[in-house]
Amino acid sequence: MDSIIVRGNGPLNGQIPIAGAKNTSLKLIAASILTEEPVTLTNVPKLADIRTISDVMTSLGVEIANLQDGRVMAISAANLTSHKAEYDLVRKLRASFQVLGPLLARNGEAIVSLPGGCAIGARPVDLHLDALTALGAKVDLKDGYVHASAPQGLKGCEIDFRFASVGATENAMAAATLAKGTTVIKNAAREPDTVALADCLNAMGAQIEGAGTSTIVITGVDRLHGVTQEVLTDRIEMGTFMVAPMIAGGSVELLGGSLDLIPCFAEKMTQAGAIIEETKLGLKVTKGDGPIKAVDAVTEPFPGFPTDLQAQFMAMMCLCDGTAVLEETIFENRFMHAPELLRMGANVEVQGGTAKVTGVKRMKGAPVMATDLRASVSLILAGLAADGETQVNRVYHLDRGYERVEEKLRAVGADIERVPGR
Repeated sequence: MDSIIVRGNGPLNGQIPIAGAKNTSLKLIAASILTEEPVTLTNVPKLADIRTISDVMTSLGVEIANLQDGRVMAISAANLTSHKAEYDLVRKLRASFQVLGPLLARNGEAIVSLPGGCAIGARPVDLHLDALTALGAKVDLKDGYVHASAPQGLKGCEIDFRFASVGATENAMAAATLAKGTTVIKNAAREPDTVALADCLNAMGAQIEGAGTSTIVITGVDRLHGVTQEVLTDRIEMGTFMVAPMIAGGSVELLGGSLDLIPCFAEKMTQAGAIIEETKLGLKVTKGDGPIKAVDAVTEPFPGFPTDLQAQFMAMMCLCDGTAVLEETIFENRFMHAPELLRMGANVEVQGGTAKVTGVKRMKGAPVMATDLRASVSLILAGLAADGETQVNRVYHLDRGYERVEEKLRAVGADIERVPGR
């Protein structure tokens, strides 16, 4: 099993290209089931999660061709051969559950495995099922699978989520594109990934209004057609690399970056002392003079502080001047990186969903273990300014969501390498 070795090596300077958004890509790939015509996605990241959902799709009879070194995906769901997504595939990636709505809308029937447990929390799917039931589907749970059927088609309705769930909003929105009548989704997720999915579906002939607000209105259509769609910039990768020069020092330009993708996070970074400038090519992030300032943060749905950037922000706060309080409100069990940061000399106290981080002068290199995707990269970031060598083990988590992270950091001056497992 591979590991990443990081040695504190001073400031970072240069450019880092930001890949296409993983989460957006996963949802667009699943949505291609809604049409018999070809769907082509560009700016697709080369990640393990993309390969996993591709396996799910091919098991359903979808044909996928990877072009231009995997940056372009040509997808054809013209001849679906199955409406069942098996457990052995779905368990590897929770986002595979997003095929449920498109399969049901297209086929009138879908059998999809429950995605199972998750290292960062339970993440139940009841909101997905409630939404599809409201759309007129008969939904049953049997032997760990969701059995959904709507032989007469789905019907427009009103869906009022008790929580602004991204996955449930997107599953319901995708299914409602082919429903009869109008569907109104209240307390809808407002994430850029959700907006990107709506934009793609509209380009396929759907009639969706209000994406990016808390109320989305979908007027059902009889069919959707093919499309060529570019995947937007990955805001989580962008936010991750915004932290790097703050920890190590220096100035890094993030190619393709955009402030409107993470407004709250950018504000918190500025408060911490980052100098953020928009450039013709993206964003430039420079560590300001003086120590990192202590900044509190509470994770919230978009446009609030992203839960997927909490671990990276904590790594930065480990070096702040003072004490920062981080509150996690989205997922339980999402402070599993804290004990690993303690091994590196951090001062972090976790109580329930709150972490109190008191800054230290220096971190020290240590062998640490990645527990999930975002935790793994937070340990790499911490290692950028640690004395000695940090070895991050179990980096298969990292490969799910970050493309060539060691190469990108090495290109701006980091002393980092991947060591193949034995």
